[in-house]
Amino acid sequence: MAKTLILIPSRMSASRLPGKPLLTINNLSIISHVFKRAEETNIGEVVVATEDQEILDDVEKNGGRAVLTSNTHKTGTDRIFEAYEKLNIKDIDFILNLQGDEPNINKNDIINLNNFMINSNSGIGTLAAEIKNDKMLIDQNIVKVITETKLEKNNFPIALNFTRDGFSRNDQNIYHHIGIYSYKTSTLKKFVSLDQTFKEKKNRLEQLRALDNDLKINVALANFSPIGVDTKEDYLAIKKIMEYKS
Repeated sequence: MAKTLILIPSRMSASRLPGKPLLTINNLSIISHVFKRAEETNIGEVVVATEDQEILDDVEKNGGRAVLTSNTHKTGTDRIFEAYEKLNIKDIDFILNLQGDEPNINKNDIINLNNFMINSNSGIGTLAAEIKNDKMLIDQNIVKVITETKLEKNNFPIALNFTRDGFSRNDQNIYHHIGIYSYKTSTLKKFVSLDQTFKEKKNRLEQLRALDNDLKINVALANFSPIGVDTKEDYLAIKKIMEYKS
């Protein structure tokens, strides 16, 4: 049976909203909310990878597990690879990189991605959701993925490109990319050994490093677009939603 490890990179020094992992919703930090969502999937051990002692302390205080990593990493993927090596957990087949700033991520979407990865034996997989709001189509802060064929519940097509560009309703197979990645362990090792590419740095999208090096990324359809907390406005919006639901 395939074995999956969930790693959540997190750091205090986010450029647009410093300290966001420890902002609270219902008296629990954002990073601990994400940890608990990951645990609820029951697909494998969950560990937060962080360069900050404050984050490690918060996660452990709330019953989670965290590991300290270097503060020199250029990307979250580099951070999770260091954590994977430090943890030295044997026989891991897949490593799932979960974003630490999406506290309302849907656990069933995570489970679905993991199942697709195991069943297809894919090297890299990610999630995307339908774009229902025209403003999202033209918003350059929203990352889009273009897939080879139409995304459906039962398929796992290849990503042709990831971009921040704007599109119209007439463009085909364009979806809202959700920044969760699952890697076959051997593929993750290869990915982090590659140099950052021009496209990756220009667009601030590390998944382009994979495409630039002919590493295929499969895409599963998510039922739900989580709110990523990048600004104070994002935080207040997700706080209102989650506290209302509770």
